Parts: sequence; structure tokens; C-alpha cells
Amino acid sequence: MIENRRVTVILPAYNAAKTLARTCAEIPRDIVDDIILTDDASCDETVAIAGALGLHTIRHEHNRGYGGNQKTCYQAALERGADIVVMLHPDYQYTPRLVPAMASMLVSDHYDAVLASRILGRGALAGGMPLYKYVANRALTFTQNILMGAKLSEYHSGYRAWTREVLERLPLDRCSDDFVFDNQMLALAMHAGYRIGEISCPTKYFPEASSINLRRSVIYGLGVLGTSVQYRLHRAGLRHGKLFDEVPR
Repeated sequence: MIENRRVTVILPAYNAAKTLARTCAEIPRDIVDDIILTDDASCDETVAIAGALGLHTIRHEHNRGYGGNQKTCYQAALERGADIVVMLHPDYQYTPRLVPAMASMLVSDHYDAVLASRILGRGALAGGMPLYKYVANRALTFTQNILMGAKLSEYHSGYRAWTREVLERLPLDRCSDDFVFDNQMLALAMHAGYRIGEISCPTKYFPEASSINLRRSVIYGLGVLGTSVQYRLHRAGLRHGKLFDEVPR
């Protein structure tokens, strides 16, 4: 716990057998009360390894997608009494050692959500992020900041922390079950007026780390832009977006 708040780490997993043990070995157990892994119908030994590591494990019988996996993770975290929830990919691309810092930012009551940014500092390219992904990240983030009236360094990090209040109030069931879920969830939080902080995070790109192919990257990018445009039109009162209707602010 941190200041009597229960800290939970959630691991949305798909074929993470090669990296799961390394990821869990660096999760700081002195402040983390619970670790939940949701396996999205993996074809490898992810579930067996999770069991051996003593993780609370949930298994989808059928693949529900990246967003569908997170929905299960967040619901389980709330049901198990989490006050702070840190979403960490089990592919060892992000360092688990930042969990205490991210949780502390939320416990300080200055922020309601925290993003671990690969762009702040020089972590992205130094960690092996392909140049085309870096350029696409910067271009999408620049466009999103204009459309959404924000000043984030990155919208596309898969390392995030949330307070219980945010998770209880946001209608996450409206979000996609695919990769654009992250951006839709962030847009909902921004629309609701929650305070979003960032922390610099190194990253590692290597063969075992998860990644999406070019086709799915293009689909993701179009989905991100669509979410941002919908957000802008809804906030301007020009067109009501179903994602944002009656979201508590």
C-alpha cells in the first residue's frame, strides 16, 4: 500500500510466456498488493507461468482483443478492492520499476491518471523504437493535441495508472475491444475533466516484445484520429458522439 491505498498491477497478456517472469521479477512487491493477469486465449504457456508465479489469473476462452482484455483486468481490480491500478504490459517493454513513482503521483492527489511517456527524454529511439513508429507517434500526438486542446507528450503509451474513481465513473464498455481502446479511454478521461500527469519512461524493443504489424498500425492510427475528431466536434457542440454522451464531468 501507499498511504493506506491498495495498489494493484494488471497485466493484459497474450502469448507472454517468454517475458512474463522477467516482468514480474521487477514489480516492487513492497508496495504492490495485488497482481492480476488476464490471458486473452494465448497459444503458449502464459497461464501456467502465471500460476507458478502466484498471480491472480483470469483466462478468456476466446480472444477478446486488447481492449476487451483490459476491460476484464480493470473490472477484476475493482472487485478485488484496488484503490490505484497500474496497467503494465507483460512483454517487458516498459520497466516495472516505475510503478511506485506512478502510484505516488496518484496518491499525491495532484493527478487522477498517469501516463508513462516514452517520448519525454530520449527513451524511445535509444530503446530501439523503429524510426517510422517514432515519427508516426510524434505526428499523431501533435495532431491529437491540437484537436483535443491538450499538451501531452504521448497518447500511445501502454503503461498507465488510474485511480479507482476514474475506473468506476468512466463508461469503458463503450470503448473498442481493439487497440484503439487506450486512446478512447484517455479521451473519456479528458472529457470528464480528470487530471492527467506524465512521467518519463525508458522502453526496450526486442524480438520477444509485442508489436502490431503495419496494417493494424494503420487501422489504429485512423481510429485514433477518428476518436480525436469526435472529441473535438462533441466538445464544440457540433456533433454528439456516442462515446462521450452523458459522461460525468
